[in-house]
Amino acid sequence: MRSKDKISYFYDGDVGSVYFGPNHPMKPHRLCMTHHLVLAYDLHKKMEIYRPHKAYPVELAQFHSADYVEFLNRITPDTQHLFSKELAIYNLGEDCPVFENLFEFCQIYAGGTIDAARRLNNKLCDIAINWAGGLHHAKKCEASGFCYINDLVLGILELLKYHTRVLYIDIDVHHGDGVEEAFYFTDRVMTVSFHKFGDMFFPGTGDVKDIGAREGKLYAINVPLKNGIDDTSFIRLFKTIISKVVEMYQPGAIVLQCGADSLAGDRLGCFNLSIDGHAACVRIVKKFNLPLLVTGGGGYTKENVARCWTFETGVLLDTELPNEIPDNEYIKYFEPECLLSIPNGHIENLNSRSYLSTIKMQVLENLRSIQHAPGVQMQEVPPDFYIPDIDEKEQNPDERMHKHTKDKQIQRDDEYYDGDNDNDS
Repeated sequence: MRSKDKISYFYDGDVGSVYFGPNHPMKPHRLCMTHHLVLAYDLHKKMEIYRPHKAYPVELAQFHSADYVEFLNRITPDTQHLFSKELAIYNLGEDCPVFENLFEFCQIYAGGTIDAARRLNNKLCDIAINWAGGLHHAKKCEASGFCYINDLVLGILELLKYHTRVLYIDIDVHHGDGVEEAFYFTDRVMTVSFHKFGDMFFPGTGDVKDIGAREGKLYAINVPLKNGIDDTSFIRLFKTIISKVVEMYQPGAIVLQCGADSLAGDRLGCFNLSIDGHAACVRIVKKFNLPLLVTGGGGYTKENVARCWTFETGVLLDTELPNEIPDNEYIKYFEPECLLSIPNGHIENLNSRSYLSTIKMQVLENLRSIQHAPGVQMQEVPPDFYIPDIDEKEQNPDERMHKHTKDKQIQRDDEYYDGDNDNDS
């Protein structure tokens, strides 16, 4: 057991000030609400807080195609009417609108996850948190499901420089399709997603039968669930599967996507999880004592998102939080009760014991078939923070982890702020 986990937490107030547009369910303002709740509970005093660097276009192109990154950098609400063909190619539109400061928003949330991975790699912390990250639907060449840049893939690529195997776990109500797809053909990343599946629910992927291919066969795990799953069923299933995954796969690091749209009462969700139930997954993963990168994700009832991620910050800090929410700038959003807990969900639980048992047996059967921790020859570890030469942007994606030059922007001491020194309010 480690004596006391050292936690690094990444936040930039600018990330919460962007606006996807009227009637769009994604409200980045939830990140400001979360941060102020973290401050109100004095959790910032127990961890190091950093403002992430803004990821450079060439860093984003370690996964995404250079032309897609360049387009995101160039497009603005005022010029989008000139690019209708490109908007269609890159899947920008109703779900993924072009808004003011879109690219900077991507640079900040992706920079946070990249910085989190780098601090873990350099053993500067045991757990790194970036609630602004977790945008798991973005693909190599296109936006999807409110996600433009896949920070999780970029963070995992960073971790793979120091770790032979990385485990990705996703408890968002939606399938983690972008991350699964990125690593579908490799055994160096195991992806495990617990999500709603069926009834044309977005994104429509994540069947239990989807298990990876080629070298990655059996290294993608999908746990498809029906409406209304409750704490007891979810936690039991999560603990059984994840314990077996860690035992069989022996990862060097874990990335945990904590999408809060799996909570009861979410505007787009259909599960019955309480904040305690959701956080139980965080507790389970923390107990493995492996380097851990924690991100946000979905979550569309924003006061509950703030409650959840603040509570889970407390869990990661081994700090129990009083149920009564302290006074803070956003207290009116938590009225009238001003409590951290949320009401129980009332969606009928369609996950029968026999259904969950069948899913569990299929997953465990697949896990038994994998070699005990696949052997991967570690190549020479590339330099820590790097930017490829400009003429290398079109490099083969299989080579993308090897051509890096130094990025001096990681972790400046003057970016630490504490309580009253938080200038991002």
